[in-house]
Amino acid sequence: MKTCESTLFEKSRPGRRGTMPPETDCPKVQPGTLLPAAMLRQTPPALPELSELDVMRHFTRLSQLNFSVDTHFYPLGSCTMKYNPRVNEKAATLPGFAAIHPLQPESTVQGALGLMHSLQDCLAEITGMDAITLQPSAGAHGEITALFMISRYFQDKGEKRTRVLVPDSSHGTNPASAALAGFEVVTIPSNAQGGVDLEALRAHLDPSVACLMLTNPSTLGLFETGIEEIASLVHEAGGLLYYDGANMNALMGLARPGDMGFDLVHLNLHKTFSTPHGGGGPGAGPVGARGELVHYLPGPRVVQDGETFRTEVPRHSIGRVRTFWGNFLVLVRAYAYIRTLGAQGLQDVSRAAVLAANYMRVRLQDHFDLPYQGTCMHEFVLSARNLKAARGIRATDVAKRLLDFGFHAPTIYFPLIVEEALMIEPTETESLETMDAFIEAMRTLAEEDPQVLHDAPHTRPVGRLDETRAARKPVLVWPE
Repeated sequence: MKTCESTLFEKSRPGRRGTMPPETDCPKVQPGTLLPAAMLRQTPPALPELSELDVMRHFTRLSQLNFSVDTHFYPLGSCTMKYNPRVNEKAATLPGFAAIHPLQPESTVQGALGLMHSLQDCLAEITGMDAITLQPSAGAHGEITALFMISRYFQDKGEKRTRVLVPDSSHGTNPASAALAGFEVVTIPSNAQGGVDLEALRAHLDPSVACLMLTNPSTLGLFETGIEEIASLVHEAGGLLYYDGANMNALMGLARPGDMGFDLVHLNLHKTFSTPHGGGGPGAGPVGARGELVHYLPGPRVVQDGETFRTEVPRHSIGRVRTFWGNFLVLVRAYAYIRTLGAQGLQDVSRAAVLAANYMRVRLQDHFDLPYQGTCMHEFVLSARNLKAARGIRATDVAKRLLDFGFHAPTIYFPLIVEEALMIEPTETESLETMDAFIEAMRTLAEEDPQVLHDAPHTRPVGRLDETRAARKPVLVWPE
């Protein structure tokens, strides 16, 4: 049975009020005295009229209809939608963090600067970088920050490098960021095992290449076994190797991008380091660098002089990439997460994430196609092409039907190189019972009557939407 909730306009009753403000004590003025008469309403706005209790219950019921990490399993591959421990939230509400202002004198915010300095050191150690900037607001922001640094670096060296290489399995933000930074984007195909095709890479490496943008493990959930050879090839051609850190949840404390040969890295604190995210924020995308690239990081960065913390701008800095120092309270949450777990705890997180993904992969591969064989990392990609060929069931149908079982859909149709892709990331925070329930739902719907899936969802407030029309012709206002 579908659970529906009427709009506030439909619940409205004339004369019903949520507040009772006192009579105004301001002197009355003639219409048109303060504002031109043509700009004044002739009739009251058509706003809903309800009691406070009606409004409170309405929004509470709407929240109960939502899918969220706090209420449902959210296996969005490449998004790492894991539970955020409430101790991190508690830390972010402490007055010494939440009640300060970025324009205060540095002497009055030494605790906040000390936290940022320590977080910079933690992230540098985790990634194998020499230094970190905390400014960027999210992953894609971190990407373009690194690309601006690369552009300035080669400009200062007097080298005209105009191309960026991007694997065909990359996140869509990689080519978008490269293009926005003024580079020509060249796609490198994957080999049969899902890794970078080394022959294709060699064919494109020349003095015009600025960098290779690489995610490891890839969006296919596979570790790039040839990463040392890839790094050597890129560096021999004079280019740089950039690490997209969206999938760092698989590697914390176990492997470091810097040790693999990467020169720059961005991290998604709102994924790996457990800040709740979605709907556009909040987020943070720190960028790390090695060697000479450290001097191109956005400033200011936090440095320590004896017992005092202050900020400084690196000598070749590309400048600020946002106001002040970044999304500070996201940084507090990430720091609380790292210090709560410690080095061993971070390793345990990654091991558990990899174990969970492989458990689900093995139990689902008999019902769906597995495009790439072998052990995965923290996520894996299935394909519904076998169901499509046999019974006309597509990845979209699987995603919609899962809602009826109480599960958010996995990422679908990505990576683009996999037909009818279903990209699943269970994370380390889900219990065995939750994973088993999801597996059973997937196995059940794979054998259901195709029409049941075509008509899904059946239990949500609305059924299957025309998503193309919804995107192109959204109705954003209530008709008066």
